[in-house]
Amino acid sequence: MKVTEILASTKEPLISFEIIPPKRGGDIKSLLNTIESISHYKPPFIDITSHAAEMVYEETANGIKKKVIRKRPGTLGICALIQNKYHIEAVPHILCKNFTKEETEDFLIELGYLGVNNVLAIQGDDKGFEKTVSEGRTTNKHAIDLVKQINDMNHGVYLEEGLLDAKPSDFCIGVSGYPEKHYEAPNLKTDMMYTKQKIDAGAEYIVTQMFFDNQAFFRYCNLAKEMEINAPILPGLKILTSKAHLTGIPKNFYINVPEELTAEIMEAKPEHVMEIGVNWAAKQAEELINAGVSCLHFYIMQNPKPVDMLMKKLGF
Repeated sequence: MKVTEILASTKEPLISFEIIPPKRGGDIKSLLNTIESISHYKPPFIDITSHAAEMVYEETANGIKKKVIRKRPGTLGICALIQNKYHIEAVPHILCKNFTKEETEDFLIELGYLGVNNVLAIQGDDKGFEKTVSEGRTTNKHAIDLVKQINDMNHGVYLEEGLLDAKPSDFCIGVSGYPEKHYEAPNLKTDMMYTKQKIDAGAEYIVTQMFFDNQAFFRYCNLAKEMEINAPILPGLKILTSKAHLTGIPKNFYINVPEELTAEIMEAKPEHVMEIGVNWAAKQAEELINAGVSCLHFYIMQNPKPVDMLMKKLGF
């Protein structure tokens, strides 16, 4: 079932999750335990992040050398597992960065064979490496270009012209939104204009970047309404579990952590930080649900413990 169909038919608040593949050479057991744990809460869908190749520097006997590596492969296999073993809708992330249009089309075709018909189209992070593209092969520069490619496939238009009996795909396309604006945008209204362009190009719903102040989300939704964006907007939430999150999350995601939450975590003993994070997330969730939000989306990576604590608090 498509995400938009799920959202349109729900009568009770839903909670979805986002997970991350193991690192290259890592053990999948931890991720399997996470999926097993969250599956008990009957999430309508689970997002699986995707990771492009990036440039890393390694010190060798002959000096420092540059190396291109994809640190977290496995998105396709995890989609197959979630979709066909747990019978939960899988939503893989599709990236612009360092994937050619041809690679994107192949990936989408494989997803279709697996019965996956929900995707999240995003630009992806810049990891300091840009793929060398051979003649005749191109990349999608921005998320809107990716949305257009997927939408073209939904209308039976593939990269190779003149395909006989080309069948339209049937993907429900989600895109990202930024309640505190994308870091490259000069202001929130300009950022929202780009989001509207993605919706007009064929995207059907929005999942926001994580935030810790619900007022930012409410302002974002009000601005979307003013700009006649009628697509569902899912709030993205994160449970803080360590003091390191207070510096790492703002640095990497360009978002604010409220002073009240920061002070409470900084004053607490390390073993109490997770409880504080869960309590804050529960307060956010309850306020959002009371405001009529139909689905909360939690970024959990591979750690089900705080989720179990939160779900117990919320009565799920």
